[in-house]
Amino acid sequence: MITMQLTPITIGDLTIPIPIIQGGMGVQISTAPLAAAVANCGGAGTLASVGLGYGTKENEIDFPRASREGLRREIRHAKQLTKGVVGVNIMVALSNYEDLVRTTVEEGVDFIASGAGLPLRLPEYTNGAPIKLIPIVSSSRAAKLIMKTWKKRYGILPDAFIVEGPLAGGHLGFKRQDLDAVEDVNLEKLVTEVIEIVESFPRDSEQEIPVIAAGGIFNGNDIARFIRLGAHGVQMGTRFVATYECPIAEEFKKLYVEAEDNDVTIIDSPVGMPGRAIRTKLIDVIDEKGKVPFKCSYVCLKTCDPKKVPYCIARALFNAVSGLLDQAIVFAGQNVSKVKDIVSVKALMEELVKETLEALAKTGMCDMTSRRSR
Repeated sequence: MITMQLTPITIGDLTIPIPIIQGGMGVQISTAPLAAAVANCGGAGTLASVGLGYGTKENEIDFPRASREGLRREIRHAKQLTKGVVGVNIMVALSNYEDLVRTTVEEGVDFIASGAGLPLRLPEYTNGAPIKLIPIVSSSRAAKLIMKTWKKRYGILPDAFIVEGPLAGGHLGFKRQDLDAVEDVNLEKLVTEVIEIVESFPRDSEQEIPVIAAGGIFNGNDIARFIRLGAHGVQMGTRFVATYECPIAEEFKKLYVEAEDNDVTIIDSPVGMPGRAIRTKLIDVIDEKGKVPFKCSYVCLKTCDPKKVPYCIARALFNAVSGLLDQAIVFAGQNVSKVKDIVSVKALMEELVKETLEALAKTGMCDMTSRRSR
């Protein structure tokens, strides 16, 4: 484990020694090898629950069962590889959302991070289990609604919030017009607003509700900037794709390393949200023809009508991890063009910690205690 003086993220009785959470990236990117490698370095590893049965015959026969058992395997594998902090990202938009939440609780991970919709009923499916519940939000309004709803229905509040801004990769919780006016929805503003909502919300306990910044965070300078704003830590996804431990095709990683600014584009996803991706031939075909024929024997997304949507997002994402890039959607954050090398998770974590310490030291905050002094 890396041993440098950064203030941990403390979520109740759960401690993340290095305040960096690896984001949950599907399909089959954020699996056990990557999550465990991050956890072994003192950060928090996150498994992405979506599409873990994809590519198997069982998935075509019984999608819910294949997804459930795929998730069990990944959780158990991660536990074999690490004693560190590991959680699961579960998208509200999934048709088997409740089943995946209950399976995660049964397997006993440290936390559930849940976005791509408002996880208003998440506590209902966890049955009071001692698992940390972390909604992913893109506005202070969403954070406030979740807090009010959970308090009224279940008598609890979220254990933490991940605030994801408009520069993130993958599905985005913004309208297209919002993404065209980034200055109005920048992450710094969003994080500050969510912190204010969290701190002003009436609650019975003095326990803090950490706010974690996500979306477009690339280096230690970025991490330090959000710590100075009052965030307890950050979530990062794109940087961890270009690591040896990320179990995806080398073609996928190479695309990240070779990407330029103008390769990044916003697509319309069948989920009903815009998404940020690296332009591929499939995206060009969709733009030109409007639809790519496909067959679907299951519906993995609540909002998906296979007869109407222009393409299958699950198949396109699975093609990416398989290296079939001409037939793929390759999600990536806005800063992917800054990725220049494939490195180990350990080297990346050490670099991020060192850069963060140096950036904070310049402002006299080398112990990262800005939030506690607010």
